[in-house]
Amino acid sequence: MANFRRFRPDDLNKFSKCNLDPLTETYELGFYMQYYAKWPALFQVAEDQHGNIIGYIMGKLESSPDAFRFSEHYLPWHAHITAVTVAPEARRLGIGRLLTEKLEEAADAADAWFVDLFVRVSNTRAINFYKSMGYSVYRVVKDYYGEHATDPTKSSEDAYDMRKPMKRDVKREHVREDGEKHEVQPTDVW
Repeated sequence: MANFRRFRPDDLNKFSKCNLDPLTETYELGFYMQYYAKWPALFQVAEDQHGNIIGYIMGKLESSPDAFRFSEHYLPWHAHITAVTVAPEARRLGIGRLLTEKLEEAADAADAWFVDLFVRVSNTRAINFYKSMGYSVYRVVKDYYGEHATDPTKSSEDAYDMRKPMKRDVKREHVREDGEKHEVQPTDVW
């Protein structure tokens, strides 16, 4: 059984089981600490009975700068999932779902309009997981994952910007049913 709690700085020494997954982004220590300092309610971990971190979710609350308020790409107050991962031996136990639900609860408590995230269009397992939780594709961000652009044998990859409306968005103004038809460039994502 897993125990869920807020992230603590000493958890960084226990992330290796989760961060060995090739689809999990690994960041510099300062990046994790920034999330801990700014958005502690949106940084949760799951640990096993021995205290090993077997999953975590990092999120933040944000909006576009006011100068972009009239842009078609303006983002109102929302929560963003930066990373969610579960160690291979703990997958298929509902840990990712519970971590995501905890972040959504924190987003609702902060009066966010929606929760969004970016996922590789090739990551069908993650896409299906998020769809099962009520997320839908809002738009396609062309060449979002471009870390291989310098390698001529590998190309960049598009991302789905997926969203789930929160309680505040009663009219579902910040989601759409045909998101796969709406393409933007990474420079249009604020």
